[in-house]
Order: sequence, then structure tokens, then C-alpha cells
Amino acid sequence: MSRGSITDVAGIRVGHHHRIDDDATLGSGWACGSTVVLAPEGTVGAVDCRGGAPGSRETDLLDPSNSVRHVDAVLLTGGSAYGLAAADGVMRWLEEQHRGVAMDGGVVPIVPGAVIFDLPVGGWGCRPDADFGYQAVRSASETFAVGSVGAGAGARAGVLKGGLGTASMTLPDIGVTVGAIVAVNSGGNVVDPATGLPWMADLIAEFGLTAPPPAEVAEFASLDKKSGPLNTTIAVVATDAAVSPAGCRRIAIAAQDGLAHTIRPAHTPVDGDTVFALATGAVQAPAGWGPSEKVPTAMSPETALLTVIGAAAAECLARAVLVGVLAATSVAGIPTYRGLLPGAFA
Repeated sequence: MSRGSITDVAGIRVGHHHRIDDDATLGSGWACGSTVVLAPEGTVGAVDCRGGAPGSRETDLLDPSNSVRHVDAVLLTGGSAYGLAAADGVMRWLEEQHRGVAMDGGVVPIVPGAVIFDLPVGGWGCRPDADFGYQAVRSASETFAVGSVGAGAGARAGVLKGGLGTASMTLPDIGVTVGAIVAVNSGGNVVDPATGLPWMADLIAEFGLTAPPPAEVAEFASLDKKSGPLNTTIAVVATDAAVSPAGCRRIAIAAQDGLAHTIRPAHTPVDGDTVFALATGAVQAPAGWGPSEKVPTAMSPETALLTVIGAAAAECLARAVLVGVLAATSVAGIPTYRGLLPGAFA
């Protein structure tokens, strides 16, 4: 049964670890966390970065021209560049499980990661360390919370509270599943200040939203001029299809459209927008599957496969962005969509 989650891709697991002080105020107290996407053995990985200010680890390793083909886990974390220390804890847990590239004397786990800039929400020294990563990966499971959790604990989406969201879909023609998970911490808005509704009309209908009262829209628009300096949305998209490392990177590139469709502006010089892609390889496209009325007949079967998976990845990522924002609860006094625009749920 579908959970509407990245873990609908068989073998993918997700875990969080965060700390949020109940009495935290903006700039004071804990409001930060980490999320780990644990991949099954043999998973191919790739990455695409569109922002001008990324904070990342092991992304060069994912270039299709390089030697290491498989990824053990991906870290999404708060704490800016300091938060990359959480990957050490993920590696320690994986080493205990004997996961990683086999070497003389042991294994070397492959854990790429990326960060959001959320330091102004909590205290500047309140950021994830290796223990956050260890606790997050050891708790990884098929079911996990969304909203103000894990890497989304201190996230903002423009003037609203951001958060951790997920979505999935299955492509019935080929039996392939695609999923996404995202920590929405965007400088741009996810909501149109003129209407109080998401930018994408499809998402308005899918989530059952309606135009909120003018007074609520006016209050939201007044906050729009006070956006803080937070930035960077980071995500993982995953599929169970068998694709090459180069094909996996093409999926990551296509998935970035999901951010551009739901966040305005996205991919700015002060964002570090980064999308990882994982392919477990569990599902082969059916024999003879190839171009159809949905794709030009000049495409090869592999190109056609990447075209439909990439489009699905972008759609899942767009939905996951809205899931994260709608599920977010207030932290450090940052207003939420549900709290500021309740009329949208009437």
C-alpha cells in the first residue's frame, strides 16, 4: 500500500534526529536537526546543484565519470556547513553494519550530504554533530514524520515555517516507483502573496485548498516584506528503476523543476538548492518498452525511460515541497501556513 512517501521505493528508509527547545525564540535555543535517507546496497547515486551557495559533502564523488558507483546513505541536515559533521555519525553506524566500499582492513561508507542555512532560527552554536547523524540513521524506517522534524526543524519557506515533506507516485505502464523527500528552507515563497495559495494550480486542487479570506491574504502579504536571510532547499529523489549513474544524474537535473515550479524565486545566488537522485535498480523496464505517444518516437528506450522518470521526479518533488510547508508547526515564533491562512482549508 502506498504511503505517499519516498519509502514507497522498496528498500529506502528515512530517519530523523532533531532538537527543538519548547521555549526557543528566534536566534536563541535549539531548533535544528538532521535527516538521513538510507539506501539498499547497490544503489546508484547522483546529484545536481542549482543554487549559488551550496554546502555539501562528497558531491564530486557522484560525478558519473568517477569510480565509486554506489551510495549507502544521503544526509540532509541543518546547521549550515557545521552540520556536515553529522555525516561522521552516519558513517560510524554504517561501518558497524559493515556497509561501504570494501577495502583491506575494513569498509568506507559513501555518505554524500547537503545542508540548509538555518543558524539564525536557533542559537548559533546549536547545530547537529556526529551524534545527530548516528541517531537519525539508526532510527531509519519505512514510516517517518513530516513537517518541523529532522532537517526541517529550523527551516523557513520565505516568511513561513518550512519543513520536511515527502511524496511518491508509481508509473503503471512500466511498474516503476518514484519518490521524493525535501527540506524546504527557501529564500523564495512557496505561496503567492497576492492570493495566499500555492503557485501551482495543480497543487491547489490536489490538496483541497481554497481562496482564503482577503484579511488573511493581506496579513500574509504584509509579512512578505520581512523575509529573513535563510536559504537553500535540499532534497533526495529516488526510484526503483535500473538506470546508469549518468541517467541518475539526468533524473536529478529534471527533478529541480519541482523546486522551480513551487518556489519563487528558486536557484538564486544565495540559495544552495541541491537535489540528490538514487536508483536502487530493483525494477527493469519491461522488454520492448520504449517510446509511446507520451514521448517522441526518435528517443531510444533508455532516453524515453529517463524522460518519464525525470518528469515524475519533478512532480513528486513539487508535491513534497507543499507537504512540508502544510505540515510544519511553528518553531521560534515563525508563523505557519495553517496558522496564518486557516481560511484556505475551509
